[in-house]
Amino acid sequence: MDDKNKLKIESEVLKKLLNHLQNRTDVQNIDLMNLSGFCRNCLSRWYTEAAQENGLELNKDDAREIVYGMPHSVWKEKYQTDASENKKNKFKNNKSKTH
Repeated sequence: MDDKNKLKIESEVLKKLLNHLQNRTDVQNIDLMNLSGFCRNCLSRWYTEAAQENGLELNKDDAREIVYGMPHSVWKEKYQTDASENKKNKFKNNKSKTH
């Protein structure tokens, strides 16, 4: 596979991943972090970093809106739930492994 086709496929995969996460509002970021070591906010940060590496300005809020499909504050208000102490403790214990 040449680089052009690989980039095109990777772009489509990212679009599908973002769409999937935007539709799975029942899945909380802490669950994603505890299971996979990354979440929507990580994707937003990676998006911003990639933009900057390519000479483009993209702030954190705009990147989050791309990933969440809406302003982050709206997503939090509509979909974010309180995490259990168990989930918070698991996150705290796993955090050193992912950051």
